[in-house]
Amino acid sequence: MNARAPQSARQQGIRATRRFLPPILILLLLLLIWQLYSSVGGTSDDVLPSPERVASAGWADRSSLWANTLPTLREVALGFALSLTFAFGLSILLDASGIARRALTPVLVGSQTLPIIVLAPLVVIWFGFGLLPKILLVALVTFFPLVVGLVEGYATASRESTTLMRTMGAGWWTTWRLLRLPSALPSFFTGLRIAITYAIVAAIFAEYAGAELGLGVYMQTARNSFRTDLVLAAVLVCAALTMLLYAATFFVERLAMPWRRAGGAR
Repeated sequence: MNARAPQSARQQGIRATRRFLPPILILLLLLLIWQLYSSVGGTSDDVLPSPERVASAGWADRSSLWANTLPTLREVALGFALSLTFAFGLSILLDASGIARRALTPVLVGSQTLPIIVLAPLVVIWFGFGLLPKILLVALVTFFPLVVGLVEGYATASRESTTLMRTMGAGWWTTWRLLRLPSALPSFFTGLRIAITYAIVAAIFAEYAGAELGLGVYMQTARNSFRTDLVLAAVLVCAALTMLLYAATFFVERLAMPWRRAGGAR
């Protein structure tokens, strides 16, 4: 038992290295190419500052950058909470009623054809410059992958298991809670990872349309001041936040599906 534990920890370390080392190396390579091009490419620092200058400018303006990051995170968190609530409620309706599924699916698909760059100013006009339009825009952009992931996941529940639960007297709600929802979780987390990559972008567009604080406002102000280094610093913060949220979905997935961890699925 004691001999296996170090070996298991060593194997986990090797798997973690194989998983994270390639993207880290690619990221470092891209930063190196960026640094070399900005140094010897003949471009002005006002047009394409080097990664070193971007990092230095961002660190020097870290207090303002952080003050604008918090509102964006709040918009993403509240918008995503609304999106999750709406997605679960709608997915239950679509799963329970074939008529609702046939009637609402085209509407859901059509809602995703609205370009966010046009929709963001309209939402601000309709709901004002406060927090509400940002929350609504994040929810609108992110709910579709969540709904699709849940509905498609419900369909993976085996008919034999469903029939068995019904013969044992389980109602629709019990069957959904104990069988269909656990079956849908893998598809749901796939949709969650897709949606989470849109959340920051939606919040930024909403802030561009009208806001007092946020990373979108920060980038607009820096752009108007011809501070390309600060614009890129804010872009890197957005990318880092997106990657952290994306990584957090795997942690939540492990908590929500402990049976996959026990079975060594990941």
